[in-house]
Amino acid sequence: MNPASYSSMDSLTFIFDFGISGQMSWFSDGVNTDLSRNGNLEYVAMQFPIHRQVALSFGLLPYSYVGYLFGAHTSGANPYTESFVGKGGLNDVYGGLSIDIWKKRLSLGANISYLFGNLSHVQTLYFDSEVVGASASERTQSLTVNDIKLDFGLQYTHPISRYEHYTVGLAFSPGKQLKAISSDISKTGNLAGDTVSISDQKFDMASSLGFGLSYVKQNKLTLAADFLYEPWSGSRFFDNTGQFQNRMRAALGVEYIKDFSSKNFFNKTRYRAGIHYGNSYLQIKNKGYNEIGASFGLGIPLVDNRSLLNIGFEYVQVQPEVKTMINERYFRITINYTFNEGWFYKFKVD
Repeated sequence: MNPASYSSMDSLTFIFDFGISGQMSWFSDGVNTDLSRNGNLEYVAMQFPIHRQVALSFGLLPYSYVGYLFGAHTSGANPYTESFVGKGGLNDVYGGLSIDIWKKRLSLGANISYLFGNLSHVQTLYFDSEVVGASASERTQSLTVNDIKLDFGLQYTHPISRYEHYTVGLAFSPGKQLKAISSDISKTGNLAGDTVSISDQKFDMASSLGFGLSYVKQNKLTLAADFLYEPWSGSRFFDNTGQFQNRMRAALGVEYIKDFSSKNFFNKTRYRAGIHYGNSYLQIKNKGYNEIGASFGLGIPLVDNRSLLNIGFEYVQVQPEVKTMINERYFRITINYTFNEGWFYKFKVD
């Protein structure tokens, strides 16, 4: 999350990291409930030094995603059926560089990312056959994004003793208007005519500011806290404002290792736990969502205790401000493998 952190690795290490996730989701509007299951590639990333004071990182991350399908049949004098479908997502291919500018204590870093992907939202309305004179309608909003995003970071580490230190980090990403090709198409009647298309509308991505603080006792204990703020209020989506609100997120985490050098599996396993609280940047009729979550995980050391198999379990509650909005609950399992090896030793022959 902070590109300034890359150069804090030692100069003899190569890291390759990838992860997958599976998720169960429960949705409720106070009357109806639904359960869905899905999975996804979480990320693929690598990191390595090119100098004692310079390190690089490259990776592929899912930046955002859309996935919903719901609707209802309404009876009465003019019965009709409505449906709403959304799909697609944006991906982030990034490259980053970090420079240690003072004794492995102070570092600067930056990422440049290429965002690409497609999103679509489709709304349809069909009247039953016995309704005379009524017309069906369909509205399709689509968006194709191809743009560049920048992230900047600053990190300072203050040693307490040989094996203990504090670290403070700042991360900033400037907001921007996205380069996107869009269309907003409405059809009525037999859905073949009466078409209105509006293209090249404006879409904004808010800036973000993050702050982090951690305490580390090497190979024993890590305590960390993060705070993120994103001013989404006033951002445009299909040229419209009022659909977003400012977002904040705070998180606390801990990792504990009983005995790093032990041959006992349970003693050298890394035990992790965390909690987070925040709000969604989305709002509907000036009402939004609050989110609270808790997680537990294990870091299982492999081979020489450098490479890790990581397993995480997370439960998230997304609570709307009013009961008529959808209540969401998620249980997510994440598995990732961190390949951490020494690849840059220079051997000498006597």
